[in-house]
Amino acid sequence: MKFSDLKLINPLLKALEKAGFDTPTQVQEKVIPLALEGNDILATAQTGSGKTLAFCLPMLQRFCLANVEREQAGEKPKRLIKALIIAPTRELCVQIGETFAPYCTNTNLKYSVIFGGVNDFHQKKAIEKGLDILIATPGRLEDLISQGVIKLSYVEVLVLDEADRMLDLGFLSDVKKIVKRIGKARQSMLFSATMPSEIRKLANDILNNPKEISVDKVNTPTNNITQELFNVKNSFKRHVLQYLVKKKEFDSIIVFVRTGEDTQFVTEYVKSVGVKAENIFKGKSQNARQKAIKSLKSGEIKVLVATDIASRGLDISDLSCVINYNIPNVSEDYIHRIGRTARAGKKGIAYSICNETDKANLEKIEKLIGYKIPVSTDENYKNEVIPTVKILGYSDFKEDFKKETKTKKKVFKHDYDKIDTKTKKVELKDKKQKLSSKEVYTKFKASKPRGKTKKR
Repeated sequence: MKFSDLKLINPLLKALEKAGFDTPTQVQEKVIPLALEGNDILATAQTGSGKTLAFCLPMLQRFCLANVEREQAGEKPKRLIKALIIAPTRELCVQIGETFAPYCTNTNLKYSVIFGGVNDFHQKKAIEKGLDILIATPGRLEDLISQGVIKLSYVEVLVLDEADRMLDLGFLSDVKKIVKRIGKARQSMLFSATMPSEIRKLANDILNNPKEISVDKVNTPTNNITQELFNVKNSFKRHVLQYLVKKKEFDSIIVFVRTGEDTQFVTEYVKSVGVKAENIFKGKSQNARQKAIKSLKSGEIKVLVATDIASRGLDISDLSCVINYNIPNVSEDYIHRIGRTARAGKKGIAYSICNETDKANLEKIEKLIGYKIPVSTDENYKNEVIPTVKILGYSDFKEDFKKETKTKKKVFKHDYDKIDTKTKKVELKDKKQKLSSKEVYTKFKASKPRGKTKKR
């Protein structure tokens, strides 16, 4: 089947052709015809299945045709929020916006993306100018509604994307409040990678006689991802990581770790072997996170080290590889992590590095997906020579570094002469100490300054 067989209007077909799309993915083939008929949709689809276009195209066609009818009747179409798309993370909202952009241009429709973590001035201005489609995270959306900036009385189409992730992040109560503000005479679509009981109940509450669609087996990674497992001692984890990131056949890699502190360690590990890398974690500002993501997309860096903040909503076309440096504690996160590769029907590979402490989490993942992850027979990682990288923490990398140095001034002052908050470089009081280019200090000494000896 081709997109031309789905009864889409010419402006959308031209935009698809320009983007190089001619064949719909499985979820697009199933959802688009039903959504064009105005049905409510309950879809279970993995990340990377192309679901954004599945709800984007029918929505834009609906509004474009309605505007044409108004113009023919001599009316001027008004820019009111006619569609609301709620997504759990900033990254996913941005990705959805990027997907909408070329299709909105061809249909003369406007969209805007709003999310927390940044100043809301420009977001408010975009809303005041008028728009047709609003893409938002629950927190910022609720905030602007309470300020009277956003009114949802004209919403005709509601989309909840990655509903299970909203459940994980504790957004369901906010979502329910928001949905109550929207009239019941609407088309609603809910997309989720998994279908826990809470999401099923939410679907029952907000959807009207929905058409249910399931693409691939629930809780199973797409078949386009080759999975391999490295069972190693903890002392060999860095060897495996170093061996994989140096592979020339990989142009872009995401390495997943558990904590923000881990992102700093692993980033320095990767850089120490001459591979360009950046990281994203919850403590980083939105601008810094977007800059790191753009660097990976443009090829400026090869490796992005991330916590699970990036396991959903991060769409990087042709991502070569995903590496789980730590096995995730939540089994479903494994599916979402490796789903960053093999997007929209493409091929990808996912490696997981497992030590003794990760065994229990690995067993839970294999129980969830229904099979054992193949163990790699490649032992060339044992030949890797590990550079010296002295890493003790990540305090100096935090966005609020200046605040931290102020609050801990008494602690740090005795250890160092000068702290450069921009380059994060440190001048030691002991000038005789020489740092080799391979040594990286990432945390200041935490010992208390010695006080003066009291005279007896």
